[in-house]
Amino acid sequence: MKRLLLVGRSGCGKTSLTQALRGEQVHYQKTQSMVFDDFLIDSPGEYAENHDLGAALALYSYEADVVALLIAADDDYSLFPPCITCLVNREVIGIVTKIDKADPRRAERWLRLSGCKTVYFVNSVTREGTEAVLKHLENNKNQTKIEQNTEK
Repeated sequence: MKRLLLVGRSGCGKTSLTQALRGEQVHYQKTQSMVFDDFLIDSPGEYAENHDLGAALALYSYEADVVALLIAADDDYSLFPPCITCLVNREVIGIVTKIDKADPRRAERWLRLSGCKTVYFVNSVTREGTEAVLKHLENNKNQTKIEQNTEK
C-alpha cells in the first residue's frame, strides 16, 4: 500500500477521512501534530494555513508516496494556489470531502486549477468514495513488473 499524506485547512475532513480509510468509527478529533500510520499521514490544518509551517509539509511529503490536497465541498475558498502541484516531486491527487454538504464541483475546479489531474469525492461518514481512494493506493507489483518487461 502506498503511503498517503493528507493536506488541507482545519476542518476540511482530513482526520475523518483517515478514520474512514482505516475502517474506524468516524468521530471528531483535532489533530495537534503529524500522525503517522501504516499508509496514512494526517497533518494538522495549521501546517497548510500558516506560511511558516508550510515548509514542514514539504519535508513530510518525502515520507509519502502520494500527496492528497483536500478541500471540503462547503469550503468558501481554496488554500492552494494555481499550479502548485508542479512543486511536489510526488504524485498529487485531489480529494473533495463533505460531498453531502454542498455542491462539490466548485471544490473540484479549485483542485484541478491547483494541478490535480485525479480528483476523488468522499463522504467519510457514509464512506462513499473511500474505496476508490484505497484502490488508488494499492501497490500493483505485478503490473509494475509487466510494464518493466515491456520497456526492455
